[in-house]
Amino acid sequence: MSFTIEYERWLANTDAQTKKELRTIAARSDEVEDRFGSMLSFGTAGLRGIMGAGLNRMNIYTVRQATQGLANVIVSAGDEAKQRGVVIAYDCRNHSREFAQEAARVLAAADIRSYIFDELRPTPELSFAIRQLHGMAGINITASHNPKEYNGYKVYWEDGAQLDPERAAKVQREIRENDIFNDVHVADYAAAQAEGLIRSIGEEIDEKFMQNVLEQATCPDVVKAEADDFSIIYTPFHGAGYRLVPEVLHRAGFKRICTVPEQMKPDGNFPTVKSPNPEEKEGFSLAIAMAKKEDIDLIIGTDPDADRVGIIVRDNAGEYISVTGNQVGELLTDYLISCKKEKGILPDNAAVVSTIVSTAMTDVICERNNVKLFRVLTGFKFIGEKIKEFEASGKYTYLFGFEESYGYLAGTYARDKDSVVASMLIAEMAAWYKHKGMTLFEALTALYEKYGYYAERTVSIKFDGFDAKEKMDEIMSHLRNRMLKQINGVDVVAKRDYLRGTRQKTDGSDPEPTHLPESDVLYYEMVDGNSVVVRPSGTEPKIKLYLLMNGTDKQQVTQLLEQYEKEMRDLIK
Repeated sequence: MSFTIEYERWLANTDAQTKKELRTIAARSDEVEDRFGSMLSFGTAGLRGIMGAGLNRMNIYTVRQATQGLANVIVSAGDEAKQRGVVIAYDCRNHSREFAQEAARVLAAADIRSYIFDELRPTPELSFAIRQLHGMAGINITASHNPKEYNGYKVYWEDGAQLDPERAAKVQREIRENDIFNDVHVADYAAAQAEGLIRSIGEEIDEKFMQNVLEQATCPDVVKAEADDFSIIYTPFHGAGYRLVPEVLHRAGFKRICTVPEQMKPDGNFPTVKSPNPEEKEGFSLAIAMAKKEDIDLIIGTDPDADRVGIIVRDNAGEYISVTGNQVGELLTDYLISCKKEKGILPDNAAVVSTIVSTAMTDVICERNNVKLFRVLTGFKFIGEKIKEFEASGKYTYLFGFEESYGYLAGTYARDKDSVVASMLIAEMAAWYKHKGMTLFEALTALYEKYGYYAERTVSIKFDGFDAKEKMDEIMSHLRNRMLKQINGVDVVAKRDYLRGTRQKTDGSDPEPTHLPESDVLYYEMVDGNSVVVRPSGTEPKIKLYLLMNGTDKQQVTQLLEQYEKEMRDLIK
């Protein structure tokens, strides 16, 4: 079907407001093609896109169609699956609550029960609630840290983790086989509530969730000893962490907790930041200004759906600086191992899980402390799968998991990254080091002295237009079918192709299996011990480069990062 025909169908079948928006682009063929030339792609991370009218936008019609696809999969699993139902959460973004309610209406029309939070909640609480309520699936309306124009639709399965590739493909097939107008069925919201098909949840889940988070505390005695002197500023960037993060910090024993008043109210327009992303220091400007006045030890910020967390600490010159996701992962891994060792509570079979694109320092930390490290593909669902595997076999005890993109989880109560527990543990860790006479900056410096200097860089190369995916696929195919011998003048030892499941050495020997699921990722192992990873984003039209470097000092590694980035950008042009 051509994009112009689809455009006319939408003009004939949508509500008045949507029609009004569509008429404003009638004379702009390029805009019509962008909106109707392709559908939003549903992957393991669900849907994500700019809000607006069209097949390639987030709106009530694409949300309904996606939910119908999920509903069909649940119905095919039988009556018990329908009764177990779907837990629905949403963040602070514009239209998030509306989209959540539309999803519940479609589920109700399929006779599937839904449990919808009474207001915005952190993503990890959704993961917990699915497990707590024995739900069959979960839906989260969020676009994480994307700009205000975006929204998204994430789907979880009964274990509380996001969909695995096989099940995501099944939902995608159902979505594509459903006509967006003729095959999608919607119930009346009030009537579905009266029938018990749509149920509200809230504080009772909050309490159980916070109880599980607080059980992960490692050094409450140190927190108590430092509580009068240790100070924190917290900001939710207008998002879902605004209630639970300060409450958990308070219950964990911290007394001096300040918040950024201008950023505490949920607001999908994110009026005080350019981007609500805890990776970017700009969003912390208000918190830093407060910290300078109050002589604050630690600044914590969580993203709009409160699954990711970033921190700002003071360096030795007294300046407030940002700490990367990899650095926080390194610090927390070393802290949890060290603190539990001190207390004699580190399990003999303790295991840490991280991703193939996260810092290599973790390998050294775990090896020196006799802790097993597992590497998985990008996406916290794969860390969740390892937790499930550990519980089933009993061979390992899950200690901690993290990914470089500011996501962390301690405990097995959830199967997604959790900024609530991470905020508590980061604060606890900072208090622990303060008790020893050190700042977090000094603790990080000590890690470099102990394990070597490691630094990483993620580079995103964006593609525009409705054919963005085709361009990205062409580049990945070209790299996949070419065996690079050198990058930046350094010999490539091997290329791991996770789509083909092979590790191919450059010496021409037979390929070895990667022992990980299929994924469109290329991983180059360099003779100097460094690594370069290339993968397309699962949610945005970007190819991501992950540069994982180590060396003798910061100057050397920074130079390596610059050189490798230039070389890879030239290759991908």
